[in-house]
Amino acid sequence: MKNFLIPTTLKDDTICAVKSAVDQAKSSGCEIILMMVSDAPDTFSSSGYLREMRTGLTPSQEEVLETCRYIIDHTPNCKIKVHNQYGLSSPIFKRIIDVFSVKLIVLTNSYKQETKRIHQYLIQLAANQKCPILHLGTEKYKEDFNKALYIENARANMHVKDVQQFLNANFSFEIVSQTSNFDDNYEKFAPYLSEAISKYDIDLLVETRKGEKIKFKKTKKENVNDKLGLPVLSLYEELA
Repeated sequence: MKNFLIPTTLKDDTICAVKSAVDQAKSSGCEIILMMVSDAPDTFSSSGYLREMRTGLTPSQEEVLETCRYIIDHTPNCKIKVHNQYGLSSPIFKRIIDVFSVKLIVLTNSYKQETKRIHQYLIQLAANQKCPILHLGTEKYKEDFNKALYIENARANMHVKDVQQFLNANFSFEIVSQTSNFDDNYEKFAPYLSEAISKYDIDLLVETRKGEKIKFKKTKKENVNDKLGLPVLSLYEELA
């Protein structure tokens, strides 16, 4: 059984994240943890603390949650759980990953667009975990991913065979093409990328990452997921 963590504010694309997790689990079954984070109430009163923690869901959020539960109820060997987290830190987030035995974190486009500091903090904490991260694309949901383009980081000293070996053991993706990292020169690489994506029918990008110091910036850096709109599987280099 595979366990998936989906940070969420229960926007519509949470449904896509749940469907994607079910697809990744295949017939092995899964447990999906929908995690909703909030700042810890700033009060010394226990009654005030409990009062501030009682935050109800909007009708649209309730509808999304019910749809996710419906999907799981009609999927054999799958379970779903809602985890409400008040306050967040690096040790707490690592503990959540360990306790739930999370094998994959799924990040939706809407969650990455959240402006609250605690949501952006969670995204950066996730990037520093050794757990793989699937960044869902901005395009219409596709039921399954098969063919991947590997974006090779020259500084990572990783061979494509090592990455494919990890994918074979944990996922059902096949690397059919590769390219060097193009973060600093995207305009030059864009035509070649479009050609490769079309030629090989690529529906997923694979990249490796290293842990970074957490920083909060006023302007959000556009990544490969934003530029191409395709889902991106991000692997921590020590794993790959």
